[in-house]
Amino acid sequence: MPDAIVLAAARFGFLILLWVFVFAVVGVMRRDIFGARQSSLVAVPRGVKFPSSGKPAKAKRGKTPSQLVIVEGALAGTRIPLKENVITFGRAEDSTVVLSDDYASTRHAQLAPRAGQWLLEDLGSTNGTYLDGAKVTEPACVSIGAPIRIGRTVFELRS
Repeated sequence: MPDAIVLAAARFGFLILLWVFVFAVVGVMRRDIFGARQSSLVAVPRGVKFPSSGKPAKAKRGKTPSQLVIVEGALAGTRIPLKENVITFGRAEDSTVVLSDDYASTRHAQLAPRAGQWLLEDLGSTNGTYLDGAKVTEPACVSIGAPIRIGRTVFELRS
């Protein structure tokens, strides 16, 4: 009799673990297909992180970036003029920069102008967005020449 109870409890536990796994997979697929909920940036958020790689950025004082240049990846050499519009990155067809990269999410990241700076924000991507080698976990200011990496694609702001 006790063996039957243990066996029933083990079956029930396995069934619960199986359903937890199924829901986790569905959640990841939903985020990848529909993208994470985007927060709209209205002002410079508190706690904005500046690149802290230990080395100074290549930016020169007084210069503002005028273009986004793709330096590595399938679109290498592409130049996108910077205006006052938000630039979105991802596999979605309505992204500003459409990435045909297995490591890019549907709605991966965005680059937005705020108060004379360009802020990079990861939009809940699966594989992350990297600024100057550090993973972006909250909106971060981007300096001229600091590499932004999404999957196999690397971007830079240039003046």
